[in-house]
Amino acid sequence: MAERKIKMESQVFSPFRALGFVSNHIPLCLEARGSDNFVTTVVGSSYHIYNCQRLNLLFVGQSTSEPISALCSARTLTIVATGNKVCIFQRGKQISSYNEHQATVHMLLQLGDHIISIDDSNAIHVWSHKTSESYLIFSLDPREFKISACMHPSTYLNKILLGSKQGTLQIWNVKTHKLIHELKGWREPVVVLEQSPAVDVVGVGLQSGRIVLINIKFEKILMSFYQEFGLVTAISFRTDGKPIMATGSSSGTISFWDLEKKQSSYVLQAAHSGNVTGMKFFQKQPLLITSGPDNSLKIWIFDNPDGSCRLLKSRCGHSAPPTQSLFYGSYGNVVLTAGMDRTLRYTAVMRGEQCHEFSQGSLLKKFKHSGMQIEDLQLPPITCIAAETSREKDWDNVVTCHLGYSSGVTWSTMKRAKGKFKLGLDGSKTKVATAVDISSCGNFSIVGYKNGLIEKFNLQSGIQRGCFGKKGNGHKGIIRGVAVDTANLVMVSTSADKSIKTWDFKEHTLIDTINCQCPVIKSRLHRESSLLAVCFEDFSLTIYDIDTRNAVRKFPGHTSIITDISWSSDARWLVSASMDGSIKTWDVPSARLIDCFLVDTPASSVAISPTGEFLATTHQDDLGIYLWSNKVTYSGVYPSPLPNDYQPVSLSLPTTQIETEESQVEVEEVEMEEKSNVEEYISPEQISSPLVTLSMLPESRWQTLINLELIKERNKPKQPPKKPKAAPFFLPTVGGLETKFDITQSNEDEDESSRVKKFQTFGFDSPIQKLLKQEQTDRAVIFLDKLRNMSPSETDVEFRSLGPDAGGSVELLCIVLQCFIDLLRIGKDYELVQAYISLFLKLHGDLLYIEKELHDKAELLTTILQETWTNCDELINQSVCLVNYFKSATI
Repeated sequence: MAERKIKMESQVFSPFRALGFVSNHIPLCLEARGSDNFVTTVVGSSYHIYNCQRLNLLFVGQSTSEPISALCSARTLTIVATGNKVCIFQRGKQISSYNEHQATVHMLLQLGDHIISIDDSNAIHVWSHKTSESYLIFSLDPREFKISACMHPSTYLNKILLGSKQGTLQIWNVKTHKLIHELKGWREPVVVLEQSPAVDVVGVGLQSGRIVLINIKFEKILMSFYQEFGLVTAISFRTDGKPIMATGSSSGTISFWDLEKKQSSYVLQAAHSGNVTGMKFFQKQPLLITSGPDNSLKIWIFDNPDGSCRLLKSRCGHSAPPTQSLFYGSYGNVVLTAGMDRTLRYTAVMRGEQCHEFSQGSLLKKFKHSGMQIEDLQLPPITCIAAETSREKDWDNVVTCHLGYSSGVTWSTMKRAKGKFKLGLDGSKTKVATAVDISSCGNFSIVGYKNGLIEKFNLQSGIQRGCFGKKGNGHKGIIRGVAVDTANLVMVSTSADKSIKTWDFKEHTLIDTINCQCPVIKSRLHRESSLLAVCFEDFSLTIYDIDTRNAVRKFPGHTSIITDISWSSDARWLVSASMDGSIKTWDVPSARLIDCFLVDTPASSVAISPTGEFLATTHQDDLGIYLWSNKVTYSGVYPSPLPNDYQPVSLSLPTTQIETEESQVEVEEVEMEEKSNVEEYISPEQISSPLVTLSMLPESRWQTLINLELIKERNKPKQPPKKPKAAPFFLPTVGGLETKFDITQSNEDEDESSRVKKFQTFGFDSPIQKLLKQEQTDRAVIFLDKLRNMSPSETDVEFRSLGPDAGGSVELLCIVLQCFIDLLRIGKDYELVQAYISLFLKLHGDLLYIEKELHDKAELLTTILQETWTNCDELINQSVCLVNYFKSATI
């Protein structure tokens, strides 16, 4: 079953994750937890939780079956509406859901332990987010009161305020299901309702751009404002002592109103390129966070002398679909992307907070003085990108071509801004830059134009250093691609005039011309292998060797225009994307198709990372950058060629959450089941002789035994102990690592009046002495286990008690030596036994010369020690010798 599913998927690529998504039209949700603030935004069918301190991504919610239509939060829970269902998430994982709605839910409100959800049929559901049980369900007639806004007035227990498209307001008690009061309102739709810092005062935003502050208790209008930038999309109030209200508009402008002076105080132009749908002031801080459908999240700080704000930090993505993508650098952790939003963006694969947009200058100042739209002041959309890391610290290292623009534009990745040169600018309408490339040394840039001209520029100075085709042997049509080889010897150009030309890079002279059957659409050169991949208008791919100027491979197969191609770093694979929705991977040495899959929307660009780990794709009418992981890199299994009748399957695009391939999980489960049927090998506790086993105890445990006298000397108190005023009551305990009460001894026979203990009280054997006096076959192992559970001080006391002067005997000492001999022969806990032997000899070494029995046992112990250590030493030397040999051996 698992193998059949693998065959229906891509052999090479699997969905990994989507980049570049920050927010959409759903308003953000700000939550304060202690001193930290967290903001939640919606991205399609998932949501993101950011820490406002750095705007770093903390959690990504699980993808829902339908796009999210509403959002709210309750402490650590995130509640989202998707279709007619409401899902509850905690730390990115769904824990429960509410499924009682019959229409799409478009509004959510958290009220204590309950959630109020409103759907398109004007039905209001009140339910508990803990048990997902309905508390109250009722509906309103949409012809009389169509709900368009909802909020909970501060200090109004169990009550909600509803706004309607008819312009009226209603206050409902959701506990008793009663209409408390209806406010006449206005004859235009209510768009936004927001609680002000003052009790009973609510800010109301209307469709015409009018903002009204009304006291809902007395139904009295306190003040009214009007913004000229469209309908009111969001309202927020400062809570840090400043009487400021902020309102967002549909044009992306934010207006700030002074509530004491009842006038406009400041207007923030072009805060977002579109609606300002989400806007919240931080609690008791001069900070404002905003979001919008332009895929951006911004924090503004009010620290200017005139009371205005400035941008503090932001997290943005493309506001229009990206059309160009290129991996930058040799690590594959950065993607340069350009889109229809006229921006060039630096996107970090692993650390989203490092993403940024390349600056195009002070467009806001130009916007204020010129009166033009900011979009008109930006450069046109980028049609071609070339980047090189060689001289990135010295001068501009990125060059782009723009739609209908007559020159190539330089950019600097170090300055994160547009460079100081425009390559080939002359103002001619026929001279439009269409293709660009940078030499591998980073010193030169080649720019191809619409009229067939090709120019070479120095990137350090921006000066033209040559022109290709001036003698009349140049291209007659639009330049589709230019490329320089790795040694700066040859430059290759492709054109729509059905020709491929190779030029001498230094002399600018024509070397050879290759005539083609169809106009060229796009070309890519792999510098290290000198292979040029060319796409034609007949939907075919051809690979040329620029050294021999011959076609070496042809790949027919696409059924529509090829949008982009990309080489792998070793030139073994070529990936192509087409308008037919297919993404194909070609194996160049075997000239076979090894992978093909379909996507719902055609890919506009593809790029393989230099390390080969990822494939990055951008798609039409989509704001994201999608990463696909290369399964061959991680599995090591090379894909087999696909048959001619292979039917590709459609794969879903990756989500913002890192995905795990289901087929791989199934394969792993099958492997685990197979392994479970095989008898598991259990390693023996002790490896057979001549090897030894260590005790795995901390090193300090057995080193303390050797240096116990020194430790006791250092730990002696400097002052004699003082007699306590009143000795505490205590129960007698038995020595050991664990506290145990001594219940074996009885004091019934003792004379309570006598303070002198009887001698019989001290005349008992310790547990070690009892063990040694017993005849057992495994006495040595039990003896070692007993010692392992004792502290170093307890071990020292036990060894001292074995001597004749402390109540022991020579016989007990002989038994201990025999136990040491048996343990050395077994080889178990080798270093611990050595420490016990060292401590034993320190305490009773003088008796070995006096007592003959002890002397004989000591000689035998010495012999066993030499034998075991000699065997271990030989094995260690042999292993070291083999390792040194393999390290020095040459193949």
